[in-house]
Amino acid sequence: MTARISIAVLGVAVLAACQPGQPEDSRFGVGFDQTFDAQRANRDAALAQSSVPAPAGVSAQPLPAPGSAEATAAQTSAVLAQTDPDAAARQAAAAANSGVAPVNASPSNPAPAVLDSATGISRENNFDAVSGQRSIESDAQRIAANRAQYQVIQPQAVPERTATGPNIVAYALATSHPVGTKLYSRFSLAPAAKYNRNCGQFKHQDQAQIAFLAEGGPERDPKGMDPDGDGYACTWDPSVYRNVAGSTGNG
Repeated sequence: MTARISIAVLGVAVLAACQPGQPEDSRFGVGFDQTFDAQRANRDAALAQSSVPAPAGVSAQPLPAPGSAEATAAQTSAVLAQTDPDAAARQAAAAANSGVAPVNASPSNPAPAVLDSATGISRENNFDAVSGQRSIESDAQRIAANRAQYQVIQPQAVPERTATGPNIVAYALATSHPVGTKLYSRFSLAPAAKYNRNCGQFKHQDQAQIAFLAEGGPERDPKGMDPDGDGYACTWDPSVYRNVAGSTGNG
C-alpha cells in the first residue's frame, strides 16, 4: 500500500513539473522591458511634442548667359564628369607627381605665352622681329640670286620614229571586220602543228602580228599563223587599239 502511495505522489510531482509557467503580467510583450500601456503612453507623448523640421535654406544664383564662356565651361565640365568620372582623381595625381597642376581646356583660360627664343616658335610673321634681321634690299638680293639659278628648258620636237617594219596600230585602225571573219584563202599541210609551233615562239601577240605582216600578211601566210584567214595572226585582236582610238576621239 505504501509503495502505491509513493508511486502516485511521484507521478503528480512529474506532471506538475511539465506544466508551462504562467507569465507575471500578460501585458508585457516579447523583448520589451515595459508594459504595452507604458509604451503606448510614451509614443503618444513623443508625437504630441514633435514638430516638422524647418526646410533648409535655399540660395539662388543666376545661371550664366547662353553661349558665354562660363556656360561653355560649365557644359564642358558636365560632359567630362559624365564621360570621365575619374578625371578629377587623375588630375590630382598628376599635380602631385609633377608639382604642376594640369590645365583644363576651357574658353575662359588665358592665352598661352608666346615663346621668344631662337629655338622657340618661328617669328617669321612678326614684322617687328623680321625687320631687325632683314631689309627690303636684302630680300631683293635673295630674289635675284634665286632667279640666277633658274634653268629654262626650251621645248623640242618629238623625235621621229626610226624603227622600220609593219605598224600594227595603223593596221588595226585600217580594218573593221571582227576576229574570225574569213577574208583570205588559206591552204596548208598540218595547219594545227604549224600554228602551235610558230605562234608559240612569241611572248606577246603583237610580236606575232608584226612578224605575220612582215612575212607578206594578210594576203600571204607562209608560216600558218592565220589559219582562219581573218588577217589576224595567232590570237591577236585589233579591238584593243580601236577602242583606245575611239575613246580618245570622244574625249
